[in-house]
Amino acid sequence: MNNQKFDEFIKIAKKLNDIKIIPLLMGSVGLEVVTGENWKAQDLDIHVPGDKRGWEVPPEISIHNWIDIVKIMESMAYSLIDLHEHEFTKEGLSVQFGIIDTLPNFAGVQLDDLEMQQKEEVKYYLLNPEQYLYVYKASSKDSYRADKNNNKDLIKIDFLKNMRC
Repeated sequence: MNNQKFDEFIKIAKKLNDIKIIPLLMGSVGLEVVTGENWKAQDLDIHVPGDKRGWEVPPEISIHNWIDIVKIMESMAYSLIDLHEHEFTKEGLSVQFGIIDTLPNFAGVQLDDLEMQQKEEVKYYLLNPEQYLYVYKASSKDSYRADKNNNKDLIKIDFLKNMRC
């Protein structure tokens, strides 16, 4: 597991907790935590509350508390590099924010079923293997993501299918 990226997530999550946001750790870093496998995570994917319509809403208002999140990230020396993707960067690390409220429609993952975790008094959510399977299956149907990720999602899907059987 890439402890450096997970540790950075915990630092960000702590600041989000300070403004009453409990984030969901998504992507390969979250999958590494769940499976113990190294998925060669390239970035941090963090989902926070927002408009469940997702991309249909202008990016500057689609995430609740967006102005506060920008202030937090800037206070941690991150720079906003892509408003549409809600992407920040610092020292080669990309952090992207997504909308937790899109999960039910996108992947069939119900928010009430998310498991809260805690590390050093920092609260965050983490998907379980079955929920990750739903997310990666839904993601693999997205042609942009399939092209961008060279079908890495399919490898993760196979791994998760074997893991839960």
